[in-house]
Amino acid sequence: MPFKLNHDRRRYIPKQQRKVTNSAAYDAVLRQRGSLTVWFTDEAVAAWAAEPRTTQGGQRWYSPLAILTALTLRAVFHLALRQTEGLIGSIIHLLGLTLAVPDHTTLSRWAETLEVPRPRPRRDAGPLHLLVDSTGLKLCGAGEWLVEKHGTKTRRSWRKLHIGLDADTGQIVAATLTNKERDDGAEVGPLLDQVAGPVASFTADGAYDQEGVAAAVAERHPEAAIIVPPRSEMAG
Repeated sequence: MPFKLNHDRRRYIPKQQRKVTNSAAYDAVLRQRGSLTVWFTDEAVAAWAAEPRTTQGGQRWYSPLAILTALTLRAVFHLALRQTEGLIGSIIHLLGLTLAVPDHTTLSRWAETLEVPRPRPRRDAGPLHLLVDSTGLKLCGAGEWLVEKHGTKTRRSWRKLHIGLDADTGQIVAATLTNKERDDGAEVGPLLDQVAGPVASFTADGAYDQEGVAAAVAERHPEAAIIVPPRSEMAG
């Protein structure tokens, strides 16, 4: 049968066995997943404009904070520079602020030289808030050259990188590399084993909404809060 051709290469995710008993709260969580809240602190508004220049040259209009804010929104929403200019302008207008909007040419120039703040090291040994996710890595080699040069078809080879981030510093504290068929939830245990200190919370996306994930977290860090939204296919 046609559907059995790739049977040995399919990725299997165990079906959720639990039933929803709190429908009202469940619906509220699903609605919250589509909510977007944006605000500017008083400090950010005050630091939006560039400081007066004390050396020769033209006066800049925008501070590095303003450019970094716009470029961060661009990266999050995968926007072009002109679309980024429109988005940041709309946000400033909706918030009722009187701030200048960086144009796309300014963003383009600053993007080449802007210094992005590096993750700060942890100053205490308190429990960390762990963010877990995975991404695919395509292996490139001679096969890619054959496709470009001669149009030869070749099967792409992929690997899956599982990472755990410290939410406070943005630093990677755990990582594993597996084949593409490996289930995300199955790597939670190996990731947690790499975390030396206590874990205050475990946060991941709907792919980790599995009983095995909850069991792995509870076994290693019983006090940790598990923050995982329901799977998208359960939304109905």
